[in-house]
Parts: sequence; structure tokens; C-alpha cells
Amino acid sequence: MGIAYLDGTRLRRSLLAAADWVDASRDELNRINVFPVPDGDTGTNFCMTLRAVAEAVRDLEDSRFPTVVNTMAEASVLAAHGNSGMLLSHFLLGFRDALAHHSVATPVEIARGLRTGTDRLYAALEEPVEGTILTVCREVAEAAEKASPVTHNLEDFMRGLVARGRAALARTQTLLSSLREAGVVDAGGMAFVRLLEGIMRLIDGQPVTTPAVSTAGMARPAAAIANVVSERDFQYCTEILVRGAKLPPTTEIRATMRKLGGSIVILATTDILKLHIHTDAPEDVFAVAEQWGTLERKAAEDMRVQHAKLQEEVADTIGLVVDSTCDLPDEIVDRYGIVIVPIQIADGERSYLDRVDLSGSELYDRMRRDGTAFTTSQPSPGAFLDAYRDARGHASEVLCVALAAGLSGTFGSAQTAAATSGLDGITVFDSATVSLGLGLLALRARELADEGWGVEAIVRELGRVRAQSGGIFTVDRFDNLLRSGRVGRGRAWLGTLLNVKPILELGQDGQVHPVDRVHGAPALVPRVLELLDRRFAMRPSRLRIGIVHADAQDIADELEREIRRRFTPRECFVSSVTAALGVHVGPGAWGVFYQIEDGTPTRSSESVSPPASL
Repeated sequence: MGIAYLDGTRLRRSLLAAADWVDASRDELNRINVFPVPDGDTGTNFCMTLRAVAEAVRDLEDSRFPTVVNTMAEASVLAAHGNSGMLLSHFLLGFRDALAHHSVATPVEIARGLRTGTDRLYAALEEPVEGTILTVCREVAEAAEKASPVTHNLEDFMRGLVARGRAALARTQTLLSSLREAGVVDAGGMAFVRLLEGIMRLIDGQPVTTPAVSTAGMARPAAAIANVVSERDFQYCTEILVRGAKLPPTTEIRATMRKLGGSIVILATTDILKLHIHTDAPEDVFAVAEQWGTLERKAAEDMRVQHAKLQEEVADTIGLVVDSTCDLPDEIVDRYGIVIVPIQIADGERSYLDRVDLSGSELYDRMRRDGTAFTTSQPSPGAFLDAYRDARGHASEVLCVALAAGLSGTFGSAQTAAATSGLDGITVFDSATVSLGLGLLALRARELADEGWGVEAIVRELGRVRAQSGGIFTVDRFDNLLRSGRVGRGRAWLGTLLNVKPILELGQDGQVHPVDRVHGAPALVPRVLELLDRRFAMRPSRLRIGIVHADAQDIADELEREIRRRFTPRECFVSSVTAALGVHVGPGAWGVFYQIEDGTPTRSSESVSPPASL
């Protein structure tokens, strides 16, 4: 039957999970903080506020729902930090106002709480701007109102809200020019989506904490390079907390503060006032506040100094380039500042750029609907050259990890671009694999760069890791592999005729080789798990897993559960096959890529440079 309602215990656990998951993204949120000013602290402020809320409810085990929801809201008022923290507090206060008198909350009540929280959020701002957390909250509330009358399972309900939140977040870049110019989504909106994701991960039984992500090797922070909009160019981010028995109405407070600055956010209860304002005269703000009551807390941070510090902290690093067959999720690509070069796809009438003009789901729909036959071709050297220049914009060297040379001319195109670019410090590495096999190698390269390794040492280590890693996959039909020349005609005929399902692997030569075959699709997952068990006989201590699928989400979910249970990898990604690979494997294909990192040298004096801080 699933979960039908939210009670005090579940709300408490949800807040703890949300705080953990948002905190894991703190650096990423700071990095993309562009609006309203690029001061790089949205993640910190949102996390501090939500963490204080989580700590306030941590000891409320088995407490009733009204107790938890009231504690949550009250803690958010006292703990609200910065613009993003103040907005979060307003949302939670509205959520509380709608639900404080309920003993439990079904999807209908939760939808009402989301709507009230969103309305309070809009009302708190003098100039509500779309393309921010406001847009994300509003669209999530709308989705909740639409789903709640017909969705009684809280798991399905929350899954729909997360999907709507992600879609709304992606659109923020199209609504705000400052985000579009910086190439990022709104940081506050992303923080709210991370909050929802943390709750969803708790429901799904997935881990809600991740290792802290180093920012050393990320793309140059958008907050560091963004320009401040002239009409918002106040110098100080100022906050006060006033306690008094006769606080003025918020309309009067807003009118007074409007003369001193902008970006005004006010939180007020019966006897407590919290104010956030961007101003050039923080002392004047403090002086006015002292007339309203006891000024218990005051702070003024120089945003120009913060911005300058962000720029100073951006150090030269190694830029990372991959082609679009890496199958890494967009959020991972963005987090690590990886530059992607799209493979080209054609349908006989027009060409598409993989991951830009055509998605895997669109490709499979057309394959099934009208039998469209697609082809692929490697990116031009010019496309790689553009990527190298982009990566060099924030790095002293560039490493390109490319699709297996044995499968495509992509590696050769990348090499040609490097040789003719006129740029120094461009290195191209043959991954000898594809999909998340390639993607996991790229992630390892980023980690090593963050630790201070030089390009030569990284390339050697990737070669060592590649030699003890691999990938196993299967296809539902042979047609596409046969057309692309990846499998012999005899095997294709036998598989179709006898309902034999192939199990294939990518060898160290970058070629596809048969491993096994089973009769019928139901036997595939157990057999693949058996094969993985043999490959992990020594139980590696540093194991990464990547599961990919071409419109086979149920199988991917089953694999993830079993792989996490059996092998406890340090990471386990699940991703959809990109359209360029979907052309060759077709719908229904799926695979498991594994990366064994045991044996990494702890020190290489000849090629690993020490971190800059040593």
C-alpha cells in the first residue's frame, strides 16, 4: 500500500534527511550563486538555516505532528541566515500555518502546506522575481495540488514533486538573463530541489549523505565571474535581529528600509523581527532598528570583498573534456565543470547534436513509432577545439578522456584537434570504453587533479585503473548492433531465432566481445550478478559502479538495489543511455560498468605535484 500520510516521526526524519542532502551540495550551491548578487554564500546560508531546523527537531522522537511542525517553523526564524535562509524560513512558516492543527498530513494537506508556504514566500518580497526559488516552489505547489486528489501514496506523490521541481529548476536559466549568461540555474531553486530530493532518498532507502566535494577542480565558480547588476550594487549584506513588545508593522519597516537599500526580506513574529537588506549604510540600518526594540544581533558583510575573494580563490587547474557518450548525469557534469563534446546523430534528413538536440527517450519513441533508422558520426576536430578553448578558460592544462578508439573515430578527431590547436598542454586519453565506463574514468581524473596530481601521472593512473575495470551489457534486439557492425551475422540470427539473450563485454582492446548467453530476458539479471560476483572475488575496497539503461528503468532499479546490497560500492550511478549510444544498442538495452581503484599509489615523486597549500 505504501506510505499514506506524514506524521510527526516521518516529518522529523524527512527534515534530517533534507538537511544532510542539501549540506552535501553546499559547495555546488555557493559556486553557482549568481542572483541577486554573486557573493557565493547561498549554499552556506540555506544549509545553516536548514541544519538548525534539523537540530531543533532531532530529539523529538515519537512527537506528534503539530509539535514537530511548530518546532521546525520557530527554529527557522531564529536560525535564518542570509537571503536564502530568510526565504526558506518564510516558506516553512507558511507550511506550518496551513498544517499546525493537523495530527497527520496526507497528500491533500501537504499540497495545501506547499501552496501556503509559496504564497507567504511571494508576499515576503517587494519585487518577486521569476527564475528563482519562487518559480520552483510555485511549480512544485501546482504539481502537488494537481496530484493530491488522485495520488494517495506518499511515495508516488513525492516522486512527482521532485520531477516537477527539477524541471522548474532547469527553466530558471531561461527566465533570468544573469543565470543564462553565467550558464547556471538558480542556486536557491536548486537548494529547494535538493531539500525535496533528500526526502525522496529517505523514502527510497538511498544514502542521504555524500563525501564533501572539493571545489578545487570544479569549473570556475559562476559567482566569481558574474557581474553585479548595477541597480543591485550595494556594498553590504546586512542582517539584524530585534526583540521588542511593540514592533512596528512590516509595511512600516519595509517603507523605512526601502530608503536605505534593496533585496529586503523581513521575518516578524509577535516579539521578534529579523531583517535582511543590501545597503551601503549598515550603521544607519542598525540605528533605526534600535528604535524598535533591543538589537540582539547585527551583522554586515562586505559583498564586494566577498566577490573579490571568490575571484582570488579561483586557481589554475586541469580542465576536463569528454564526449557525450560518457552518460554522466547533467548534475554531475555541472558539479565538476566537465566540458562535453556532442556526438553527431542523423536520421537521413537532418543532423542532431547528442544531449543537445536529441535525447534518448525521443530517439526510442521514433524508433518504435515509425522505425526511423539513425546513424552517428564523430565530432569534428573543430568541435573538440572549441571545447579545449572553453576548458582552458579556467585551467592551465586540459585532459580529454575520449570514447574507445576501437569503437569510433572520436578519439582520432580529439587527437587531430589537439595537434592542430596551437594550444599547449592538451592531452588526449583513450578510455578504451564507453558510457559510464568512460564517465567513471573522467570522475577519477577529476579527483586526482583535485589532489594535486599532474596530467602525466593522471594518465598513467587511469591506464592502471582501466586495466582492472570493465563493463557488461546486453541488448534486447540485435538489429542495431548488426547494422553498426558490432556483432557478427551468425550470432545475431541465432539470438533472434532461439530467444537467446546475449551478455557482452567491452574488452581492453575497446571491442565488443561475447561473454555468455541465456534463454529469455528474466535470466539476464541473475546471470550478470553472478558474473560480477566472480569479477569481484577479491572484494575490492574502492569500487565504483555505473548502471546504464535504454528505456529500461525497472531493470536498472533492480540492479542498483542488488549491487548496493551485495558489493557496497563507494558510488553507484544510474543513468540513461545517451541518444548516440541508443542508436547502436536500441531500446531495452542495459549494462553495468565497474571501476576498481584499489592500488592507487599514495605518492609519486616524479609526477605528482603537492597540493598548493603544502
